[in-house]
Parts: sequence; structure tokens; C-alpha cells
Amino acid sequence: MDPEVSLLETEEKMQKVLEHLVHEFASVRTGKASPALIENIDVFVHAYGSQMKLKQLAVISVPEPRMLTVSPFDPSTTQEIEKAIRESKLGLNPVAGDRSIRVPIPELSEERRREMTKLVKQLGEEAKVGIRAARKDGMDEAKKMKADNDLTEDGQKDQEAEVQKLTDRFVKEIDDHVAHKEAEVMKV
Repeated sequence: MDPEVSLLETEEKMQKVLEHLVHEFASVRTGKASPALIENIDVFVHAYGSQMKLKQLAVISVPEPRMLTVSPFDPSTTQEIEKAIRESKLGLNPVAGDRSIRVPIPELSEERRREMTKLVKQLGEEAKVGIRAARKDGMDEAKKMKADNDLTEDGQKDQEAEVQKLTDRFVKEIDDHVAHKEAEVMKV
């Protein structure tokens, strides 16, 4: 395999880990309303006989800074959507109206904010584990290319140095995202 292709594959794996982390952070509750907070809640719809994501069943809007409005495409799913939001681990209490569901976003207590920052740190650590796994794959590929005589010993060391540079860059990006999200969660 070409060393450049190997580096690109390693970088792509690391980028996917970072994108997943950013996606996960969108569902971590802060003090303000965001559709990303509830859009991935699983809702079991009896009429369809299947589990679906909330974003597939309704339009989620933010009419006020501390309020979400969920407007189901099919009004018969309102009760199931309301139940799914209530039973999610977000601590939300939805109120069903005639055509939509209002979801007030309560102020987070200090204790709850600290729990959320722990969750943010945990997600950051999981992402770093993913980055290290991609790093290991990159290093193994460099050793394999050396064994296959595609790289010299110096070429292998250069390749490993490039993989380490990628690792350091992505770990720093993860740390930046974690710090930003923690600040967002702790902001009153």
C-alpha cells in the first residue's frame, strides 16, 4: 500500500471519530433549547409496528429559547411521541396540545450541570480511545509496509511520525470540543 493512501485512511478514520463526538455532543443537554436534544429519541409507533427516530415522525422547532415544539406529521402518533420524550433520560416533561407537543426546557441545577460535564468528559475519553485505535491501525500499516519492503526503515519512522502528528492534532481538537461543551453546559 502507498504510504500517502495509508495516511489518508488513518486521517479519515480519525475524522469520523471526531464527527461522531460532535454528533453525540449535540444531544447533551445545556440550558438552552435545541432540536438536536430530542431528535434522536427512539419512538415505538404501534400503527407502524416499528421503532423510529423522532426526527422521522415530526418537525421540531424552537419558538422560544427555553421551549421546543414538536409537530407530528401524523397526529395519531402524538401520544407515543409524548411518552418517548417523557421516558427519555433527559428529564423533560412534554405537554401535548391538539396539533403539537410543547417541551419546556427547565433550568439545569448545579448538580445536573456537573453530571452533564462528567458525561461530556466521558464522551471525550471514548473519542480519544477511537483516535488511539486509528493510530494503532496506522502504525501497524507502517510496520506492514516495512515488512513488505514498500518502505525503508527511515520511511517507516517518517510514516509513524506522520501518524503521531495526526493523532496529536485530533486529540487536541477533541480536548477543545470537550472544553467548549463543558463551558456551554456550566454557563447559567
